This record gives sequence, structure tokens and C-alpha cells, in this order.
Amino acid sequence: MRDIDYQEQGGILSPLKNLSFFARKPVTVGLDPRPASANYRGFHLNDWETCIGCSTCQKVCDNAAITMVRIADLPEDPAKGIRNLRPAIDYGRCCWCALCVDLCPTGSISLSREYVHTCRDDELDSYFILPDSKGIHGTPFPKGWAKSDDADMIALAREHMTELPPAERITGFAEIVAGYDTNQAIMEASRCVQCGMCFDACPTHMNAPEYIRAIWQGDTEEAVRQIYRTNPFAHTCGRVCTHRCEEACSIGRRGAPIAIRWLKRYAMDALDHERVKAIAAEGKARFLSGKRVAIIGAGPAGLTAAFDLVKEGHEVTVFEAQSKSGGMVRYGIPDYRLPQDRLDRDVDVITSLGVKIQYDTRIGKDLTMEDLERDYDAVVLSIGLWMGRSTRVPGADQPRVKRAVTLLRDVAEQIKITVPESAVVIGGGNVAMDIARTIARLQKRTHGAVKVTVTALEDLTHFLADPDEIREALEEGIEILDARGPQEIIFKPRTLSEDKLHGLRTWRVLSIFDEQGRFAPVYDPTDEQIHECDMVVEAIGQSADVECLGASLTERLEWQRGRLKVDAQGRTNLPWLWAAGDMVRGPDVVSAVADGHRVAASIHAQLS
Repeated sequence: MRDIDYQEQGGILSPLKNLSFFARKPVTVGLDPRPASANYRGFHLNDWETCIGCSTCQKVCDNAAITMVRIADLPEDPAKGIRNLRPAIDYGRCCWCALCVDLCPTGSISLSREYVHTCRDDELDSYFILPDSKGIHGTPFPKGWAKSDDADMIALAREHMTELPPAERITGFAEIVAGYDTNQAIMEASRCVQCGMCFDACPTHMNAPEYIRAIWQGDTEEAVRQIYRTNPFAHTCGRVCTHRCEEACSIGRRGAPIAIRWLKRYAMDALDHERVKAIAAEGKARFLSGKRVAIIGAGPAGLTAAFDLVKEGHEVTVFEAQSKSGGMVRYGIPDYRLPQDRLDRDVDVITSLGVKIQYDTRIGKDLTMEDLERDYDAVVLSIGLWMGRSTRVPGADQPRVKRAVTLLRDVAEQIKITVPESAVVIGGGNVAMDIARTIARLQKRTHGAVKVTVTALEDLTHFLADPDEIREALEEGIEILDARGPQEIIFKPRTLSEDKLHGLRTWRVLSIFDEQGRFAPVYDPTDEQIHECDMVVEAIGQSADVECLGASLTERLEWQRGRLKVDAQGRTNLPWLWAAGDMVRGPDVVSAVADGHRVAASIHAQLS
């Protein structure tokens, strides 16, 4: 070991030299924060106007440094994908990895260049911050790390769905969309951030994040299992659901929402049907309860209720007036949107569990409501909307003026109809688009040319029809005239005993509702058009045919604005009768499914 030479080290008195520095003036008089680099990862910023409270930041944080805090005075709207939650950051846990920034669907979160924060020992909770756009100390600070073209973990583009070209699809009723293959489905599922906004918005609260994750993992069987937790009409909703979930999808804030409906379709089409039936039967009660339930109407609401009740061990019989089940889904939605064999699979799953369906049985004729009240422990009324509404304009009562629901049913049952060379459809909803596109296909097949005009009160941006339906109708050569109000259906004398349809007279719509929000259209009579045609089709709404109830029962029931009044569980004012589906909620497949679940839960609770 080397001996220490104290002389070499300065000697044992050299530390005393430090005393001489006490008399000198300080060289450093203060420390100012140094400016950080442009992409510095400092404290968080959050734009509350852009943030939707999706909680993606909380889910991705590996250190559990983010807590979602409910802000009572902020808006909350599940249907629109808005929660009144905002992220709070625990800087005792945060490691400034910025995953919350990179994965934020809306881009509301960023990191500032601010990095100085001090507190006393008794203020340690000051490191728990609810960031906003003003920064940690309430003063604006330049942004640091934020989303950019090369710093964004969100895939904004949707996987393309192959469709038949317009020139090909207009020639028949073949299904338009091809569906995803396995690679496309996995790629689309990988875009999901599992925020659950879709769950909040869905009327049935489907476990969409779970089945999407299962698809991404390549587990189709688990995806179907998650789907059947809430929706026995999975084939149907995988094609014609109104997909409110996609309107709420957080990814849709900056890009295309996840194709939740198409992913459901993929899972159902990909799995063997017998395996689907086995999965649907999981959890079915081993023993019968001894209780009997009658359901009137084999549409989505009635059959969903039957599905739930038979799984609980109750004996369920469904009475259907038509020769096949499915209700308006079968008789009102054309095959190019929903092939009937897919609907048949949904029904087959339900009947495989033991649900009995008596077809061609009309309540009020073959059986009475009194018979059902006497013979069953509970009765569900789910009869759908089979009657089309009329505009009641002059000429609307003539034979050449048709109702859309009647024509669609005739086509579905392959009843021969007179195909007009030209037709005008009144209405701007999905039913109007369905009948217009159906007539167009029949015209192409019969006359070799399409000549269909759609007129509606609403301007095009406020049509009730799905945007895809509008786009496809235009591609197929259908003329759409918005903001046109029907005034008269014109007939001209042809013979002494018969008039010939000339066309529809419309005026420009100035407004539809008055200041109180009541329906009170105002027109400009100077802007008049005559739309010549051979047929006018009214598609302005539907109503239920309640003759099956009989006069006595109709008087005993409570009604509200023409609809049967029910409570939150679907119960009428009579203890043995529930109601569900379109006649209660209006036409919407997924809402009908939700209604079926609701009444089934209520009936099971009463019978247990």
C-alpha cells in the first residue's frame, strides 16, 4: 500500500484555506429554471373541452398514477360517448413515460415543459393534481411532449370492408358487404383501446370490449361467448344494428370508429353453428320451474325474452301470426342487408334451448288474451309495428298509393307485386331507403332501368336513415330530394271509372318544428315541384295493430300518446301482462333486444 504524502495532498492545514472564502461575495446569486427542450416530459396538461373522460389514460398507466375524478357540473351523455370524468395525476407514482399522451383517443392530454414544483412536508397531497389546460400552477406553460404524426399509438383508419359494386348489386338481392376475413378482423380489433364507451352507449350493454379483445387474441369461441352474454340476435345485429356503440367510440373522435358491428358479424360467421348453440346453452337451468310464460310475437323482443326465460327454467311458448319468426326484421329488412339464413340461425339457437313457437296463430282470432291470462303465469306482448302511417294529403287514399311496410312484407313473402316504371317514396328513414332500394332492384330486373325518387321533410344532414344507406342508395341511381314536403298526390281522369296517377306535388320546407319543438311544418308554396310517377309509397312511420287485445282489455290498459304505457321493467298496469319491443320503444332491433332482457328479468323475479 502506498504511503500518503501529506505534503503532496496539501498538508493537514490546507482545509483552513476555505475560511478565506467566507469573506468573498457569492458568485451565484440565484437559480432560474432553465428552458426545457421542445419535447420535454414535464407536468401534465389536459384540455377539458376535448377530454371525454374515456379513462384510457388510467387503463394504460403502468404505475397506477392516474385516478378518474367525477366532475358533477360537466356534461355526461353515454349515447354520445361523453363521461363527466377527468384524470388526476399522482406525481408520487408518475414516471413521465407519456403513455397516457400517446394513447389518448382525443389528444386532450399532453405534457408541458414545466418541471418545478415544491411543497412543505405537510403539503405532500399537493402532488396529486387534477390537470387542466392551465398547467400545474394555474399559469399557461408551453407544451412539451404531445401527439404528433410519429408519436400516436392510435390507428385512426378502419379496415376496409369489401362491397359489391353498385352496378352488380342493383341487379339482385345478394348481400352487399362481404364481411371481414380473419386478418382483417384481427387488425380492426387491434385498434380498440378498451375504453368501454361502446358498453355505455349500447341499449343492451353488450360486452363489446371483451369480444373485440377475444377476436384480437384469435379466440373466436370466447368472442361468441361474450356476445351471447347480452345478445341472442347476434347474426342479425352483426348486420343491421343501428350501432350506437360506434357513434360513442372514443377512436371516432379523431378517426374512424371501431367497426364494432362488423366484428360481431365476423365472430358469428366464423364459428361453427353447432358450437354457437352449445355456447348459447351454457348456464341453462337444469330443472324446470313449473312456471309457464306466453309471448305474443316472435320478433327480437319476444324471442330475446323467451331466450332468457327458458334459460332460467321456465316453460315458454311464443305465438306468432306469420308463418315464420323474426317479426319486422324478417318482413321489413331486405335480403341485401340481412340474408334470411342468418336470421334463421339466430332463431335456431333460441329454439334449440327449448323455446316453443306456434306459427300462424293469431291472438284475438285463434286464441284470446283471456285464454292466455288463464293458462299462463305471465304474458308478454311484443307485436311490432305492422301498420304504415299515412301522410293524409289529398289523394293518399288511392290504390296506387302504397305503404312501405306492406310492400316490403310482400317482397319478403315473394308475393308478386306490380313493379312501377317510376316511383316516388315519401320519407327519410331507413324504411324509406329500404323500400326505395327494393323497388330499384325490381325495376332493374323488370324494366332494365332505375327510376326512384325519395322526398323527405328533413334536409339531407338530418335524415334519420343510416348514412351508409343514403350513400348506397345514391350509388344505385336513386334520386334523393331533401326538404320537400308532400302537398297532394295528383290523379288525372283516364276513364269514366278510373283515374291515372300523375305524380306527387311538393313544396320546399322552411322549417319542421315550431318554437316549442312541436311538429308544425312551414312550406314555401312558391317553390313547387311535381314528381311524375306510377306509384307513390309512404314511409313516414309505423304503428302497432292492437286489435288482438280486444275492446275490453284495451279499455283496462293504460296508454300514453298512442303507445301502451309500461314501467321501467316493461310491466303494464295489469299484473300478468308485460310489453316490449317496437310497440313500446319504436323500431330498432337492438333496443328491442334490450327490452326483451328487461321484461324477462322482471318476470323471472316475480315468478321466483
